[in-house]
Amino acid sequence: MRVLLMVVVLMNFGIFFRTGNCSSTHDQVLSITVSTQEQADVVKNISSQYETVLWQPASPLYIKADSEVHLFVPANSSGIVQDLLQRHHVTHIVLLTNTEELIEMQTRNSTDPRSNWSYYEKYHSLEDIYHWINKTTQEHPDKVKAILIGSSYEKRPLYVLKLSGEEKAEKKAMWIDCGIHAREWISPAFCLWFVQHCLDHYKQNQDITQMLNTLDIYILPVMNPDGYKYTWTTNRMWRKNRSSRKDSYCLGTDLNRNFDANWCTEGASNQPCDETYCGQFPESEPETQAVANFLRSHKESVKLYFSIHSYSQMLLFPYSCSHDEAQNHDELLELTREAAMKIKRYYRNSYRYGPGAKTIYLAPGGSDDWAYKLGISYSFTFELQDRGRYGFLLPPSLISRACNEALLAMKSITNGVMKKIQ
Repeated sequence: MRVLLMVVVLMNFGIFFRTGNCSSTHDQVLSITVSTQEQADVVKNISSQYETVLWQPASPLYIKADSEVHLFVPANSSGIVQDLLQRHHVTHIVLLTNTEELIEMQTRNSTDPRSNWSYYEKYHSLEDIYHWINKTTQEHPDKVKAILIGSSYEKRPLYVLKLSGEEKAEKKAMWIDCGIHAREWISPAFCLWFVQHCLDHYKQNQDITQMLNTLDIYILPVMNPDGYKYTWTTNRMWRKNRSSRKDSYCLGTDLNRNFDANWCTEGASNQPCDETYCGQFPESEPETQAVANFLRSHKESVKLYFSIHSYSQMLLFPYSCSHDEAQNHDELLELTREAAMKIKRYYRNSYRYGPGAKTIYLAPGGSDDWAYKLGISYSFTFELQDRGRYGFLLPPSLISRACNEALLAMKSITNGVMKKIQ
């Protein structure tokens, strides 16, 4: 027995000596500083060949010299990943060691809607969100209507909420979609929070009242219900939808690479197993097609488009699908600059702003670029909190702050646009 114990101790010591770290018994998130192209190739290999999940950037394609990479590493891969990083002298730190605890914290107390605001400071399962939609439309029939625009690959309903104040002839409209990427839970949380905030502050807050009286606001709380459901039941880190194809064992398409905006060019993948898989053709996915069909049928009225994502704190506008400048680039730049300044002033938090391709990287097939090409000249993507401290596992205690920042930016941009279009 003593001999066996000594062998186990020596084996563990050997692992520690090689890696500088004891092999983790928990899932971790690493922040990796890539200095050279050789190191970039090493990290690309790790993120592609081992059981890890790339948080930032979205694809190994964007891992390059002088960049920061956030990598989710399951406990069973921790030893070999850290060994490879050490061996190639790649600087890295552990951002999160308590991922299981954070996930448990995010899923705790997902209860029925309450009259107080604590409900909106929690994350909610898909079933809870459907229940909330039903309850909200029943309690506020004069201001909220549910519109079924289609269904997901697994036949879950896609409900758009029409939020409006005073009825007027020929009102302009605004669109907000949330939850296009399944693991970005703060996004659907914002959509719920936004609806309730508008209902609570209508005829009390001037900006909200003017917004609802001037615009019909269409809100899609969960654009990717199948993927979102899967993150609650099976894999918290899932990004895509859950569609399948006969010639691949890999499931899912990145819905934000599936729109007809430079579809499947540089920045998207045609490989079904990749996180940024673009699908078999533009609008191949029922979720994408439902949104596109709805917006096509409302393109005369919809003047503003917001797509809510996380994380990295950015206010983005077209183009992401190319390095070309949008026709009204200067106008969009000024709107996002002013919104970012207001967030900085009121919340002491910094948001980057600019066209998607130049601010982050090329991402063709995105919803905001497609909406812009459709004729919605004021099209934006928000990346909410945070910058990577918690990433996709943002604690519930930070929901309210993240939503307030996004609301401030949205009100700033919307007020600016309404002055231009009236």
